[in-house]
Amino acid sequence: MSFPLSPAQVAQFEADGFLVIPGLLDTEAVASMQAAIDEIIASTSDLREVAELEPSDPAVIRRIWQPSKRHAAFRAVQENSRLLDHLESLIGPDIVFHHSKLNMKGPRVGSPVEWHQDFSYYPHTNSKLVACLVYLDDASESNGCLRVLAGSHKAQIYDHSENGFFRGKVGLDKLPSGCVEKTAAGRAGSAVFLHCRVLHRSDPNHSDRYRRCFIPAYRAADALPIYYGPHAAHNEAGTYLLRGQQRRFVTSEAGTWPMPITEKAFNSLYALQQGEHTLDQPLHTVSSGYATQPHQPATHQ
Repeated sequence: MSFPLSPAQVAQFEADGFLVIPGLLDTEAVASMQAAIDEIIASTSDLREVAELEPSDPAVIRRIWQPSKRHAAFRAVQENSRLLDHLESLIGPDIVFHHSKLNMKGPRVGSPVEWHQDFSYYPHTNSKLVACLVYLDDASESNGCLRVLAGSHKAQIYDHSENGFFRGKVGLDKLPSGCVEKTAAGRAGSAVFLHCRVLHRSDPNHSDRYRRCFIPAYRAADALPIYYGPHAAHNEAGTYLLRGQQRRFVTSEAGTWPMPITEKAFNSLYALQQGEHTLDQPLHTVSSGYATQPHQPATHQ
């Protein structure tokens, strides 16, 4: 049995740039991922090898990198047939796994995420890329659920730079007018399908509860990276075909897009947006694959 999205659900995704699916996963799958987090932490002698820590409280994990490489519970979810059926309704039958992450958003200290478009971090030949945010805890405004600028995926790819370098965020003065900010709240097991061009953010966690979120990201097989820096190389090493077939031709969208060239290497969106990567002694020195350096100007003899 297959579980495609309804025409109304597809139309809502196309209109808003995101779609909330309540109860995509059952309690058993959610509990399995929650237990997997504990197992990953318990099996690691140095958390900095697998995770990013909260600057305000290094005892709290901010993000676990590539969780689907570290535990079968996450791989099972990213290959979940119902999830892929929904995804097929959005990007077509040829589906490639791109990468994964696990945002922890700890109680009282969970970091905010500023306005950004995922596409700006990994520009591709086309925008048939979708992330699926799977809530492992009930997510509400109080603990920092996703917030989306509905319809902003129809606008341009915005410049996410400051002082000539990529900073992974869009200033409030650049946000498009006429788009309404909406919350994407949901119970544990709910999922949010997110268009790669839609502007989104999240607030700090002001509650006493976690807001953990597993995020597998996908793309259509005819979408390939157009900026092949270390970040792209890191992601490409883990890509694989999940459904359908590989494509001999790419699909290209016309446009002029800024490239994500940073001032210094960085380990995550959080570090980049908050400028932690520019510190003389950054908190995290283990590369997560996000590192990229600006091109040096050519010298002429």
